[in-house]
Amino acid sequence: RYMISDAAAAVNVETHVLRYWEETVPGFAPRKDYSGRRIYSQRDVEIVLRLKYLIYVKKFTIEGAKNQIIEDAENVQNNPDAVMEIRKIRADLSELFFEIQKAKRQEEN
Repeated sequence: RYMISDAAAAVNVETHVLRYWEETVPGFAPRKDYSGRRIYSQRDVEIVLRLKYLIYVKKFTIEGAKNQIIEDAENVQNNPDAVMEIRKIRADLSELFFEIQKAKRQEEN
């Protein structure tokens, strides 16, 4: 579970971009804690990474990226084993990234 600032750092986008994507992409809504702070799950971070790739690398519009995310979700149903393996690898990579960030912060202090 990641705070919005952690998720933004992980994918290298600003927090306002994450909030905008949250408003425009169906199914992408990080839960909020009791004080209203956004808490990003591993799945949320995966969606953000996919959105960033589609918009910044593949040059999709936000509408096109949203449609691709929906299509991807439908494809998950057709090949759940491959998707689960990819999610596991992404989760491992995300965990490593956050461990590196934590170590960097400790070095700075």
